Amino acid sequence: MLRTLIQLKPRDVPFGVALRNTAGLVLPLGIGIVTGHVVIGLGIASGALNTMFLDQPGPYRLRMQRMLLGALVAGLSGFAGSLLGANAVAMAIAALICGIAGGMLVALGPNAGRAGLTSIILVLVMGADPQDFKGAASTGLLIFAGGLIEMLLALAAWPLQRYRPERTALARVYRELAAITHRPFSSNRLEKPPPVTQGLLDVEQLLNGAHRARGAEMERFRVLARIVERVRLELLAFGDAIDALPEGDARHTLLRLREYASRTLDGIGEALEQGTTAEATSGSIEGFDAALASLDDLGSHADPSHRRTLTVALARAQALGGQLRAAIRNAGFAGSRGEIEAEAEETRLPATLRTLSPLATLRANLHLQSVAFRHALRLGVCVCLAVVGERLSGYAHGFWVPMTTAIVLKPDFAGTFSFGLLRVAGTLAGLVLTTALVHYALSNVWAQLAFLALLSIGFRMLTTMNYGLGVMMLTGLIVLLLAFYGIAPGDTMFVRGIATTIGCTFALTAYALWPTWEQLRPSLATLIESYGVYFATLLDGDATARREARTVSRSARTNAQASLDRSRGEPKPDLELIALAESVFANANRFVRASMALEAVLQDSRERPAHAQVIAFAQRVDAALDDIADGLRHDHPVLVEGLRTCERELARTLAAVPPEAAAHAVALAIADACDRATDSVNTLAHLLDRKAATHTGSSEVG
Repeated sequence: MLRTLIQLKPRDVPFGVALRNTAGLVLPLGIGIVTGHVVIGLGIASGALNTMFLDQPGPYRLRMQRMLLGALVAGLSGFAGSLLGANAVAMAIAALICGIAGGMLVALGPNAGRAGLTSIILVLVMGADPQDFKGAASTGLLIFAGGLIEMLLALAAWPLQRYRPERTALARVYRELAAITHRPFSSNRLEKPPPVTQGLLDVEQLLNGAHRARGAEMERFRVLARIVERVRLELLAFGDAIDALPEGDARHTLLRLREYASRTLDGIGEALEQGTTAEATSGSIEGFDAALASLDDLGSHADPSHRRTLTVALARAQALGGQLRAAIRNAGFAGSRGEIEAEAEETRLPATLRTLSPLATLRANLHLQSVAFRHALRLGVCVCLAVVGERLSGYAHGFWVPMTTAIVLKPDFAGTFSFGLLRVAGTLAGLVLTTALVHYALSNVWAQLAFLALLSIGFRMLTTMNYGLGVMMLTGLIVLLLAFYGIAPGDTMFVRGIATTIGCTFALTAYALWPTWEQLRPSLATLIESYGVYFATLLDGDATARREARTVSRSARTNAQASLDRSRGEPKPDLELIALAESVFANANRFVRASMALEAVLQDSRERPAHAQVIAFAQRVDAALDDIADGLRHDHPVLVEGLRTCERELARTLAAVPPEAAAHAVALAIADACDRATDSVNTLAHLLDRKAATHTGSSEVG
């Protein structure tokens, strides 16, 4: 947890985004100061502050819908808080309802969860300054207007850079794959997950999601996405061939090909980023072709013991070169009106990944086994109790207590306790620093407005890097906004600090008494099941089913990795389960890499040697992985019998394919992939058996 408190994550908010978000906050307030309508400016600035974090990457259509909904929710929350704030009972009930409703939104993802938290905070803050119906309605409209301004600023580039998000996402994937290809091989390469998994998921959502952009240009982006998928598969298979060769001319030639591929990918990424053609890659692709010719010549004179590996490597290198040339041709047309041979495909997300409607998703989480539902109940009850406590105590600026409680409580242990400590540290630092600066150095209103702009930029850029720094900036923002409202910072610094500490302590105590522990086993089981489905579709499925299975397995791996990370942050982590999970990940990654190498071969050939035996083997693998998933889910040993025998029989059948036959290279690749898959499956089963044996031995000793 200490590492979480002090680490700085990479900055993921561009300066331009922070600048336009700050403009939406500062300009209305500045106009209000000039025209003598400071309160109106403050209302609009509050709406902008509560909506700016919904300005996230993605299609402009999705960004508009997300920010419009966020602005509407913020306005309604401000209206409700202002209207009900005078009645303590009504305020407590509103806090309970908003807490449960806002907490449930974490089931829809982080952006929805952040919007839910914003609505809770606005109800609490506006409840501290109750108004009649007319005043509450005016407050709500001003907050809504601030959100609309942020939305309009975020969409201002839409007509000029309509496909900028799609181009940027694709460029990121190409350049990331180039960087990974350029690195030297690591000793545990096969145990690591396939590269650019998250980037490909993001591209899939952008190009095929419900809120995707429309137009003929989108087909060009989809072609580039399919090409980078193929390039990744070819590079993985290529890496396996390099691993299998000793030092010598053949291995060095393969490494040269890999380096030229890296340079070409980087050039394509730069072309996509800049919206230009990929002519700069001509030197790299010429070098690739020259190295390919050398490899072909080496293969004809190779040692017989390495000829099989070189045959596979040459086929993979030829396919890789074809994909790189296709990417170069198509990169120049991305986002423009060029002619391209786009493959006809259905523009939708895979059926198994398709998002349920929000109501269906929320309905599916209405049970006590759901992490989101337990979090929502805990949040609603705690915020309600905090409101009751601060109203009964009559503490000045008491709304900071329930507000801090709402901010600190998270669905998981590590998130709650790290956020809690960072919240206290950041709030106290922000209170002291901002109060001192305003009191002693920034007496001029325009100097204060300039400082507000700096804090806003810092808040937008630093919050995702380190929550404590973000909270420090946010606290300074709130102190300055209240100073414009007429509340002197020095008079309230101490009481706000005490209220923050009380709210944080209450939230941490509530979580300790009512915790939610991470469910790691189901995530691991889902990962193994998805890999089994993916392997089966390679050998007995069409291209659409294969693509769907691949995408679902990526999502399952991302979810399982996040679950493992959360498990590590718990106060008493199950070290044995975490060790098991790490071993499962390593061997599952070996399995999926073998599967992807096989997919690269099958996509280039219609030959299917020993098809019936291969299908029978794939079914046995799928059944074995289902058993392993069940063993992971319910914590019982698994016995995988006969898989190696089946694989050996298949290998003998494939070895009988004559070297001169068209199916020979495919037979070699299938045999190699099935051998590696069998190793991984047997090891996964052994991990569960070993864990069971450890438990049995422990009970016998006891």
